[in-house]
Amino acid sequence: MPSDSPHPSRVVPVLVPTPSERPYSYVVPDGMAVVPGSIVAIPLGPRLVAGVVWDGVTADTVDPVKLRAIEHLYECPPLTREMRRFIDWVARYTLTAPGMVARMVLRVPAAFDPEPPMPGLRRTTAEPERMTAARGRVLELARDGFGWTRSGLAHAAGVSVSVVDGLAKAGCFDEIALPPPPVAAAPDPEFSAATLSDDQTHAAEALCAPVEAGGYAATLLEGVTGSGKTEVYFEAVAAALKQGRQVLVMLPEIALTQSVLERFHDRFGAPPAEWHSDLSPKMRERVWRQVADGRVRVVAGARSALFLPFRELGLIVVDEEHDPAYKQEDRVFYHARDMAVVRAHIGGCSVILSSATPSVETRYNAEAGRYGHVRMERRYAEAALPDLKAVDMRRTPPARGGFLSPPLLKAVEQTLERGEQSLLFLNRRGYAPLTLCRVCGHRFQCPDCSAWLVEHRFRGQLMCHHCGHHEPVPQACPECGTLDHLVACGPGIERIAEEVVQRFPDARALVLSSDMLGGVKRLRLELEAVEKGDVDIVIGTQLVAKGHNFPNMTLVGVVDADLGLANGDPRAAERTFQLLSQVTGRAGRTGKKSQGLIQTFQPEHPAMRAIVSGDAQAFYENQIAERERGHLPPFGRLAAIIVSAASRAEAEMHGRALRAAAPAGDIMVLGPAEAPLALIRGRHRFRLLVHGPQRADMQAFLRRMITDAPRPRGSVRVSVDIDPQSFL
Repeated sequence: MPSDSPHPSRVVPVLVPTPSERPYSYVVPDGMAVVPGSIVAIPLGPRLVAGVVWDGVTADTVDPVKLRAIEHLYECPPLTREMRRFIDWVARYTLTAPGMVARMVLRVPAAFDPEPPMPGLRRTTAEPERMTAARGRVLELARDGFGWTRSGLAHAAGVSVSVVDGLAKAGCFDEIALPPPPVAAAPDPEFSAATLSDDQTHAAEALCAPVEAGGYAATLLEGVTGSGKTEVYFEAVAAALKQGRQVLVMLPEIALTQSVLERFHDRFGAPPAEWHSDLSPKMRERVWRQVADGRVRVVAGARSALFLPFRELGLIVVDEEHDPAYKQEDRVFYHARDMAVVRAHIGGCSVILSSATPSVETRYNAEAGRYGHVRMERRYAEAALPDLKAVDMRRTPPARGGFLSPPLLKAVEQTLERGEQSLLFLNRRGYAPLTLCRVCGHRFQCPDCSAWLVEHRFRGQLMCHHCGHHEPVPQACPECGTLDHLVACGPGIERIAEEVVQRFPDARALVLSSDMLGGVKRLRLELEAVEKGDVDIVIGTQLVAKGHNFPNMTLVGVVDADLGLANGDPRAAERTFQLLSQVTGRAGRTGKKSQGLIQTFQPEHPAMRAIVSGDAQAFYENQIAERERGHLPPFGRLAAIIVSAASRAEAEMHGRALRAAAPAGDIMVLGPAEAPLALIRGRHRFRLLVHGPQRADMQAFLRRMITDAPRPRGSVRVSVDIDPQSFL
């Protein structure tokens, strides 16, 4: 990799992690050698902050004598030229200040200094006056002259640490400094050769070829659920490791990480390093630093792992590339799948997009030849896909007060009799989405959001899923004071669990949801229990739809398949198809005969017909044709502008001012209109939707529009979302 040469000038641009649109100028002190990418400590107002020496020369005409100086140069590898280009590209595309993008890279300042060495011991020539069998084992192990930690030597010799300490006091060891341990051992691409089917072998060869050839390549790996896509892309990971390159495997959910870690360990003899929000601050620092140093060779992480400072990145894998969790909608609005393709292109490496149900954009790019397309149309070991049927709720409705139809209840009963597992899926957390008073009609609403409070009966709380507000479930209506007349409306998974316990009291039932008490650790234990067969009926949200392998699960029942179709989202059919295809794919993965029952009031909907028939190709053709008729992505461009303020009037007024400032041309601005979620965390929200042709310069249009509009005043905030995924 070419190195950056030192700046010839004593004044250099430094990008700071603030909303500034350009780098600031700083003086380089005598004796300090910085290069573009160097991470430095600089004074910013009264504070000392970390920044990055940037490319180019400063445009300031200020006398260097009046400029402030860099305070400290960290002993840290500089950010590579590719990483700096990536930061600039993301900033331009998302209309975000470059410093805010750099902030995502510089999020662990404690990692900029080298990790402290570990205290260690090395054998001397001295012998102890008194020799025991335990001491003899310790000395024999240490005779090779290598350094050991106290605890490591004691463990290897099968003795207590006090035995090692006694020998050290006797002069048998010198104290030395050992390098800090790696967060993950180096994976061995030859550790355990995978046993692949013919279908998998062909797919693996197609994925490995561009990795071995080097340079940029994007490939869609599309395979039915249970086809073994993970094992296939592991072969591409092995190919990158053999070339001495680093690898990033991106996953949409922390809950998926453990399964992938275990399978990775089985294949490579060591787990990858992890990167997600559940890591301790100390572990985040160590992972960041060892990625920058090149000691970490493979990272499995969430979307933010894309901004780790890899030095030798050779492959990016985006698992479940269709998943909405890859979209960030806070501060910097970006889609990690799309940015992964950009980072691979800038860095000249391969990127693999893996999914059983690709996004329409990715599928179209593959069909258009922009991406390679590798298909896997059979399950591993020839396991059959589940037999899917739609249950028309208009013809076979549930019993009064229930939500499970007679065909689904009968199927669960038969599955229990066979000693197999059932999954009941409902993508709605809690007990009920709405609680009201029978007497006066009062509905419990969040005081800070335009959303109903969701009852969580297990916790005895009414909760807002948008801002986190919660309050105990009252005994009496706060409006009219009537006791015991509050009624829960509609089902959540807790209510389905209640119905399951009433219908099947002897079955072992488990509720799986990301917001259950106990966090990620408990969730992983519960998923492990399901995999081992310690649970008969699982009631879960979309968490259970992603990547899990439940060997004994032969029935999947979708409680309310129409749930995602009712919100006016132009991606609603696509998301419903993806989610239901993924969740029904949990059944029959080990070859047992399986079935999926989908409760719906719209069995004639294209998404439902495609799922039941298994004709994904027809569904994608239908969706692509609809997108083309409406000039929607990938045949057109969309952007959303979200204006929020402490008052409704302020938000609406600034939204209208933005609309009035829109330049003339072939790009259309719709709105402002009150957002479907008009109030979140006490802030009123208006949205403008910007729609233009595929080749339109959307970023230039939006910059002009925002620049010509009055500056936001008071509590007004403006956020820009390029390629929006949510329309709430």
